[in-house]
Amino acid sequence: MAQFARSPVTAVLGPTNTGKTHLAVERMCGHSSGMMGFPLRLLAREVYDRVVAIKGANQVALITGEEKIVPPGALYYLCTAESMPVDGDYAFVGLDEAQLGSDPERGHVFTDRLLRARGREETMILGSASIGRVVKALVPEAEIISRPRFSTLSYAGAKKLSRLPKRSAVVAFSAEEVYAVAEMLRRFRGGAAVVMGALSPRTRNAQVQMFLNGEVDYLVATDAIGMGLNLDVAHVAFASLRKFDGRRTRRLTVSEMAQIAGRAGRHHKDGTFGSLGHEDGDAAFTPEEIEAIEAHRFPPVDQLFWREGQPRMDSVNRLILELETRPDLDQLRAAPEATDLAVLKRLAADPLVVDRVKGKKQVERLWAACGLPDFQKVGAEHHARTVSRIWRFLSEGMGHIPRDWFAQQLARLDSVQGDIDTLSARIAAARTWSYIAHRADWLAHPAEMAERTRALEERLSDALHTALTQRFVDRRTAVLLRDMGQDASNLPVEVEQDGTVWVDGETIGRLDGFRFSVDPATRHQDRKMLLAAAERRLGRILRVKADELLGAPDTDFALMDEAGQAPGISWQGNAVAALLPGPSLLTPEIRLDRGLLALGQDVQKQVIGRLATWVEAQKEKHLLPLTKMVASSADPEVPAVVRAVFAQLADAGGVIARTELDSALGHLDKDQRHLLRRAGIDIGVLDIYHPGLLKPGAARWRAALLAARIAKPCLPLPQAGLTLIPAGEKPEQMGARIAGFRGFGDQMLRIDMAERMARTAHEAIAKGESFTAQSPQIVSLGLNEAAFLQLMRLAGFRPVETPAEGGVNWAFRGRQKPRPDQQQSRGPARRGAPSRGAPSRSGAAAPAVAPAGNHAFAGLAELLGRNG
Repeated sequence: MAQFARSPVTAVLGPTNTGKTHLAVERMCGHSSGMMGFPLRLLAREVYDRVVAIKGANQVALITGEEKIVPPGALYYLCTAESMPVDGDYAFVGLDEAQLGSDPERGHVFTDRLLRARGREETMILGSASIGRVVKALVPEAEIISRPRFSTLSYAGAKKLSRLPKRSAVVAFSAEEVYAVAEMLRRFRGGAAVVMGALSPRTRNAQVQMFLNGEVDYLVATDAIGMGLNLDVAHVAFASLRKFDGRRTRRLTVSEMAQIAGRAGRHHKDGTFGSLGHEDGDAAFTPEEIEAIEAHRFPPVDQLFWREGQPRMDSVNRLILELETRPDLDQLRAAPEATDLAVLKRLAADPLVVDRVKGKKQVERLWAACGLPDFQKVGAEHHARTVSRIWRFLSEGMGHIPRDWFAQQLARLDSVQGDIDTLSARIAAARTWSYIAHRADWLAHPAEMAERTRALEERLSDALHTALTQRFVDRRTAVLLRDMGQDASNLPVEVEQDGTVWVDGETIGRLDGFRFSVDPATRHQDRKMLLAAAERRLGRILRVKADELLGAPDTDFALMDEAGQAPGISWQGNAVAALLPGPSLLTPEIRLDRGLLALGQDVQKQVIGRLATWVEAQKEKHLLPLTKMVASSADPEVPAVVRAVFAQLADAGGVIARTELDSALGHLDKDQRHLLRRAGIDIGVLDIYHPGLLKPGAARWRAALLAARIAKPCLPLPQAGLTLIPAGEKPEQMGARIAGFRGFGDQMLRIDMAERMARTAHEAIAKGESFTAQSPQIVSLGLNEAAFLQLMRLAGFRPVETPAEGGVNWAFRGRQKPRPDQQQSRGPARRGAPSRGAPSRSGAAAPAVAPAGNHAFAGLAELLGRNG
């Protein structure tokens, strides 16, 4: 292959999105063999997949702390920087993100690789332009090649979370902050993918894939995305500009800001960056920072952290001394004490360790054990206990970790139950055992255990991906919001026969008639937004249903008069309109249900017209007597006094107590009464009504219209066909009165039956017969004695004292000739009834005294005769 540069060592330096990594991969694949080191396991995995696609899986190896895929004939190795086998022989060697040599925690690893990792034919160092000077000083033979950024990176200011542009990444610096931002995005924008360095590659890839596929338009991540992960991001928003670096909380350096902001823009697409929230406080960029990031000008790195990469291991003390050696060069500075060295020092103070570490091999084995990463971030003190346990197994017996003990540690983690934090903690612990399983000399059956740890991590990773998605993604909302503002015809909306509404494969609720209801499982804070978004996109379907309604037969409509509900009209079982107060009882206002308000005004008018036509047909069918009363009350050919009766009766719904019309009836002559009778009106002793309006259908409509007039829910009506019912609670009594029942004590009797009983009593009394609570008519009706007595009193009869007749029950004896010793009956007669002894219509005297010791009622023939 032709030499890329004059020198075998090339430093390709520049800002993000300059194609450095892409170039290095191309160069490596052009050689017979190669190795590249990366800062993240995730990035190593990403490049591994790319190289496999070029060279084939049998030629490509992946080596990270927790994952080793090494085919027998592997020629190309993709590794984390810590896992690079620097002593191997490779035609090409590359080191990515070399500027991390200035990182206090891991910088010594990158510096060591920069100094020692060399390819046989070509070596490429990739990084920021800020390390150009120090690279030239440490690697004089290196040729520095600068690369400009492919696209422009510009500052876009501060933006509220609800106004973030699509394809944005929000960067936060703690898991708590990542979760909080993702939760807010779920509420405002349908959700976000979550990427953190602690995620397993499988979880991270699944989350990123949602973003790349457009299932969500936002990504919330830690600064891990700044390390070369290739994402199609247009804008990077910083939730904060401060982070905890393991020692203290500090403000990001300009170079760190640029590294993260540089993820915006891909290849030749420009990108923007900014802060989240307001342009003040700790989250705001200074003008100097903005200018430096946009111009890619950063302070040069003068020193890299260093630690001896090839320490002598004659003894533990010698190893510690070597690791603490200070560098000689001005461009290098001693690295802070790393976790592995801190653990080594603690174990060196353990007498058991001192006793067992004999010779160079044991020191190497101990140092390898101390290199176990602290994946769980528990700190050196606690982590040293885990390492000590591992070391004891490695330093005794066969020098292997017992298979049963290792399997028990895996079994403790083998559960996919729990929340995000619980699953993340299990994955971190599983990474520890995965790292151990890939140390072939630490286990008797490393291949088996590596497979088991891989399967465990995959199960936990899938569960974590599911948990993240369930918590931070509302796909239904995302689907609707993704097409917000576009032509509704482009949105695939389906309505099943049972009313379930699907949008792009997601169920969002139900359409009952014209009314859309959000899925009850939707969170409360999302319901309003989802309801508005969905109804806006159902216009075409609602219009089709409106056309069906306009052409529907009358049988498809029904009166809605369920007790406790406002009266209305339904179509095919679904509410379409409510009945509200109108100009008169028979002309209520028809107000469309809210579901039909999404239709145009012309369509709404047509629907109201169709419903009004149906209502008129129902009035003709069930309320014809009432409509005739209304017509008669306005007919100038009808006498004024009769029109007044018709008007009052119609306004009451065709049924009214006689006491309400006594005054008006007193002004009617015989012919005028005949006009009322000819109209079918029954003038009873207790009530005035039209018998046709007591039928079930008429009763339902009268009840609904009366409820609509007072804008109150419908009252419960008695079951159709009943003539006698218990009095019940107050609402039931009111509903029964509307249906044509009158109360007598603890029972209610339909008014036509009450009038029939009054007439039967009058006829019996006129014949001189007894009429009691035990009379066949009363017994068959089911009226109890107390109700019977009240009925007779209200019907105009009055009690009289009668002499005992062998235990005769209450009797109603009429038309008896009065005896000379007859006494005035106790108490006045019912209002409107003549006093005792007054002549009846037939000229007979009022009832005489009954046998002593019993009560009787005097029949009032004149009062009963008013209907005739």
